[in-house]
Amino acid sequence: MNAPNDTPVRDLLVVGAGLAGIYAMYRALEKGLDVVGVEAGESVGGTWYWNRYPGARCDVESVDYSYSFDRQLEKDWRWTERFATQPEIRSYLDHVADRYDLRRHFTFGRRVTAARFDEQASTWTLTLDDGAQHRARFVMMATGCLSAPHRPDLPGIDDFAGTQLFTAQWPDEPVDLTGKRVGLIGTGSSGIQAAPLLAEQAQSLTVFQRSANYTVPARNRPLTEEEQQEIQATYPQRREASRYAPAGSLSTTHPQKATEVSAEERARAFEARWQEGGVLFAKTFPDQGTDLVANDYAREFAEAKIRAIVADPQVAEDLIPTDHPIGTKRIVTDTGYYEMYNRDDVQLVNLRREPIEQVTAWGIKTSTAAYELDVLVFATGFDALTGALTSIDLRGARGAVLADEWADGPTTYLGLGVAGFPNLITLNGPGSPSVLANMSTHTEQQVDWGMDLVTYCLENGIDQAEPRRDAAEKWTEHLGEVAEGTLFTRAASWYMGANVEGKKRTFMPYIGGFGNYRRLCDEARDTGYAGYVLTTRS
Repeated sequence: MNAPNDTPVRDLLVVGAGLAGIYAMYRALEKGLDVVGVEAGESVGGTWYWNRYPGARCDVESVDYSYSFDRQLEKDWRWTERFATQPEIRSYLDHVADRYDLRRHFTFGRRVTAARFDEQASTWTLTLDDGAQHRARFVMMATGCLSAPHRPDLPGIDDFAGTQLFTAQWPDEPVDLTGKRVGLIGTGSSGIQAAPLLAEQAQSLTVFQRSANYTVPARNRPLTEEEQQEIQATYPQRREASRYAPAGSLSTTHPQKATEVSAEERARAFEARWQEGGVLFAKTFPDQGTDLVANDYAREFAEAKIRAIVADPQVAEDLIPTDHPIGTKRIVTDTGYYEMYNRDDVQLVNLRREPIEQVTAWGIKTSTAAYELDVLVFATGFDALTGALTSIDLRGARGAVLADEWADGPTTYLGLGVAGFPNLITLNGPGSPSVLANMSTHTEQQVDWGMDLVTYCLENGIDQAEPRRDAAEKWTEHLGEVAEGTLFTRAASWYMGANVEGKKRTFMPYIGGFGNYRRLCDEARDTGYAGYVLTTRS
């Protein structure tokens, strides 16, 4: 795969124009780099371009799920709700791209299919799905951690004669489900968010649940004028506190452990968080994620809520997870999900009790029943954290192939580089806090660190920057040790790759806290990138 001799060699190529890619392009241009970007979608937005399903909403508060690099941008943009919807987030990212004139530096509607590193020339050549090629000294993979949709391997899935929809690739034009019998497969975040709105429009909704998940009320609401003024008045302090916070945004836990307080105090704390709404219910007490006794207190509280909301006792029991401590799979936030099951036109099918045997032209046949459907909605998640990278034929130095290197689980250095792949920077992927932190704060940290490495090399005549294998192995070992100190490894979650058949189960994100991670990255940079082999060949 050799690019034509007249193909210009850029300083940097950015793959992806979502939250990370937009910011990477901004920073590269600010530093005066010769940069170009490639994006598979027809516009900017990344996750928020593709995930257009009904009810799509961020579970991080809007004021935190936004860029902090420009104080004037913060002043000029006003979020309308506590938790922004997909259309509002997409409008925000459109606004940022246009405000800084970033679109013209991206090629849209093209997907990277292959990447090769030329050791002699110290350059990457990337091939797009239309055959076009780009060459660059450095590549930043802003491909997203939840951007490779997982299509379930169900017998007869291609035989269904009705409409098939995927939450992760929802049509841009409105979908009218009026009078339709809808089947929803999957009850992770997207399925739980979408279900109540699907039920409102459809003639009937049948939810096919393989694994129950815990979900708490979002308690979303419009932001008042007083809140808007308070946000603006305290934004600088809020941002500064978030940069080294455990999850990259402001959050607090009870000052004592759940095991140290009375039952009455625990109940009050859990109730306050339930009424407040949002994912921080999973962090009501500091020991919920590490002590099974503490976790059981939270789990029992949530399960009592489910039983109180859902009228049918059997449905309530089917909605209660039995396979993981609460919060060790991504806890979901919803609006009316449990209440939805009190409708006469909504049915829950427990696939643990009656598994799917066949998808037919007319619907779904389980081991005990048949369900006639007009529409099938797949909310079946992603090949998380690694899938967007391993789907590219990515080949580094000395014959290294990324898919082979990661066959037994991803090994990275700080989640930002991979041994065998010089001049390649991976953003928000395995080995970093990634999905366990506020993605906006995380993105700015990742891009800034990567951009510092690029400019350091360009300014000091360094042709190749490659993570040392021993440093990557040590980091990945540390990653596993930190995870083993929590309850998270007890869940067969997509954090572990358990949702994709054949994928090696290993806990992929760094769970030691965003602030701790950031300090480690700062140290690696400030000590001259000791975890890298820096080579001058020219």
